[in-house]
Amino acid sequence: MSVPLVPVLRAVTAGALSAATVLTVAAPAVAAPADAERPLVIGHRGAAGTAPENTVSAFKDARAAGVDYLEIDVQLSADGVPFLFHDDTPARTTNVAEVFPGRENDPVTSFTWAELQQLDAGSYFGPRFAGERIPHLDDAAKVATVNTGVYIEIKSPRNSPGIEQVVADALAQDKDWSKLLEAGKVTVIGFDEASNRTFAGLAPEVPLQQLTGSVPDAATIERWAGFVDSVGTNYRALDAEDVARVDAAGLDLGVYTVNSPEAVRHVLDLGVDMVTGDFPIQTDRLLDGLDPYPGDHGVEISGAVNDVPGDDVQYGTGEHVLLANTGPRTVDVSGWILRDAANNVLTVGAGYELAPGEQLRVYTGPGTDTDEASYNGGSSSVLNNGGDSVALWTDEDRLQDVFAN
Repeated sequence: MSVPLVPVLRAVTAGALSAATVLTVAAPAVAAPADAERPLVIGHRGAAGTAPENTVSAFKDARAAGVDYLEIDVQLSADGVPFLFHDDTPARTTNVAEVFPGRENDPVTSFTWAELQQLDAGSYFGPRFAGERIPHLDDAAKVATVNTGVYIEIKSPRNSPGIEQVVADALAQDKDWSKLLEAGKVTVIGFDEASNRTFAGLAPEVPLQQLTGSVPDAATIERWAGFVDSVGTNYRALDAEDVARVDAAGLDLGVYTVNSPEAVRHVLDLGVDMVTGDFPIQTDRLLDGLDPYPGDHGVEISGAVNDVPGDDVQYGTGEHVLLANTGPRTVDVSGWILRDAANNVLTVGAGYELAPGEQLRVYTGPGTDTDEASYNGGSSSVLNNGGDSVALWTDEDRLQDVFAN
């Protein structure tokens, strides 16, 4: 069973969800608070909500969105080449099962650079990205500009011995990276404190950020302040006291992965300095006081729920996402898709038209379709990442809404 999605719901004009879903109703967010200082906007894995993560297409989407930085994950191939990839194995985002049968769950760092270049890293996201390749570290610098910098996450350094030196050398020796570094548009980030200390010793002039799942005590932050310039943390558990501790240590504070307008408003109210998300163009529009979804049809994701312990998806009580038409017109949602942050996809079946005020439950599991429920026939729950986000797309590939807890 995947981690439960804890709903934070917009106001819905239709009836209530079942007792299995706990509702917290909030007004739709359109503009950022007028008195909020604008934080830096960072595109997560490029722009992972609108293009295959850690690919050149995602980097270009982030640049086009006007982000301050795009974020990448760097690892080393078996023959020492720095490449951009998030997961420890290639199974989720490549066609490794077709190209190298039986190696799906092998460490991605066990593949040579030549082998990695045989993988398709785009088709999993959609057919228009077919043939997208796993990039080299330097490919990100070629897309970046002095306006669009790069956050380089050293990913799983235990799997890539010596990666700190490789990254430090690239920043010092490659002309594209050197140009960005001189413009103050490169920051290195990582969860591993020992790796960060190593990198700080190799390249003390490069800004460095310590990533953490939650903000620790003041003593730990003070220790970090000896070698990093900022802290990056999960926004869900963040509170004003956490922000104050980081500020007291003289460090900037960033948050990840902030995907919905409501979540952006929340972290702005807390006064964070950097906001990392999968949908940077929507975040940027929000910060500009614009509607994040100018082309929406009035249908929103109003809730999401995982299997409740003891429930059986075969009987329709399992994982699902709730859609609600809060607009003035009937909308045909047939073929629309819901995609979570790990690219698990649910599809709305044929023949579903939502009148104003109507709702539709889209289930992961099997069941008999009704006027109020569409089933995907899956064998288990899939929505994960702790409810990181679920995005709603039309059958014409137009983003309508993003829901996050």
